[in-house]
Amino acid sequence: MAETLWNKGKEATQMVEDFTVGNDRILDMRLAEYDVQGSMAHIKMLESIGLLSADELERLTAGLEQILGEIKEGNFALEDSVEDIHSQVELLLTRRLGEIGKKIHSGRSRNDQVLVDIKLFLKDEILKLKDRVLLLFDILQELSEKYRDVLLPGYTHGQVAMPSSFGLWFGAYAESLADDMYMLRGAYNVADQNPLGSAAGYGSSFPLDRKMTTELLGFGSMEYNSVAAQLSRGKSERAVASAIGAIALTLNKFASDCCMYMCPNYGFISFPDELTTGSSIMPHKKNPDVWEIMRGNCNRIMNAETEITMLCSNMPHGYHRDFQLLKDILFPKLELMHKCLAMAYYMLCNIRINENTLENHIYDYLFTVEEVNRRVLSGTPFRDAYKAVGIEVNNGTFRYGNGKNPEKAGDLRHTHIGSIGNLATESIREKMEEASRF
Repeated sequence: MAETLWNKGKEATQMVEDFTVGNDRILDMRLAEYDVQGSMAHIKMLESIGLLSADELERLTAGLEQILGEIKEGNFALEDSVEDIHSQVELLLTRRLGEIGKKIHSGRSRNDQVLVDIKLFLKDEILKLKDRVLLLFDILQELSEKYRDVLLPGYTHGQVAMPSSFGLWFGAYAESLADDMYMLRGAYNVADQNPLGSAAGYGSSFPLDRKMTTELLGFGSMEYNSVAAQLSRGKSERAVASAIGAIALTLNKFASDCCMYMCPNYGFISFPDELTTGSSIMPHKKNPDVWEIMRGNCNRIMNAETEITMLCSNMPHGYHRDFQLLKDILFPKLELMHKCLAMAYYMLCNIRINENTLENHIYDYLFTVEEVNRRVLSGTPFRDAYKAVGIEVNNGTFRYGNGKNPEKAGDLRHTHIGSIGNLATESIREKMEEASRF
């Protein structure tokens, strides 16, 4: 049986305990460092309002610092008989320091303790994701500039449509990540509010200094209303799930592009053999397994927001044990998100571009719109030019301009902002810089 600090004389049966605790003890280990940080801020505040002496604060702080060191060195573990991380920290203090270890929980509930741990954890996770997104953004912009003049067929409805370029393609995903960064910033702002002092959801009769703990823990502000602090359980998680879902959608589309573009029928891009996989019976195969697994994992990540929404629905305000399952949903998805971002960066460092794609005559009709526009610029009304080019296509006599297709992006008259000839790379970078200011 797990050791519980709130035991009133009767223990749950093992079957009930196993069912209700689930994976929580394992997931709690990711919160260990943050639980100690929360306790260190809390005891400083307790001393400031007279609930701890200066000597007790000094001894408790030293004890917590010792535990924090053990966590960082990998020498900390939840004992089999202990239910959660909060209990483990308090029990260690009590064993090592005696009765004063029992004083650290004054003015707290596990409810606000868990909230603090999760919010501190999520803030750190968001900042780590921010760094990974910026790395991916940088290489996409680098590739966009490197291949700005290399033409690429654009498709709509899966059909050859209009000329694009590798510069435009890479740059599009860079800017999409800037949009995703705004989502991350929003999630950070939701998490960056201190719930400590809300206790079980209705405050405390102790004269807690919540402004002090807000500053000590580095929160931007606090959740003022004690009930509102508890209502935020699930809201921070959902905000983060929504943000990583946006990043996952960007990666999902890019992965789908890569799967298609690697196919020999397209042949726009390739990767070294060691980054692809083969077939058990077909010697020629070079499968895009990395991108397929990434696409699948990104779908799983996007589902986290829906799961969290459904889990948190239909409950009145206040704490409910259902909330424990939030960690089961979100924590593994955060880990997946880190892996997907790292792998996308690795693959892009090794991407190879086919610079001669448009030599294939199946792309001749890619330039029908260019020809229509060329004639319009020469004075032909648009509808007349459109009809004439359409007839030439139907007759099989269509040729662009002087009969020679453009060889590079610079040969096309695309000069407006965000077009083939004006990628607005610097403007997109400024957008990302603004989005990532948090």
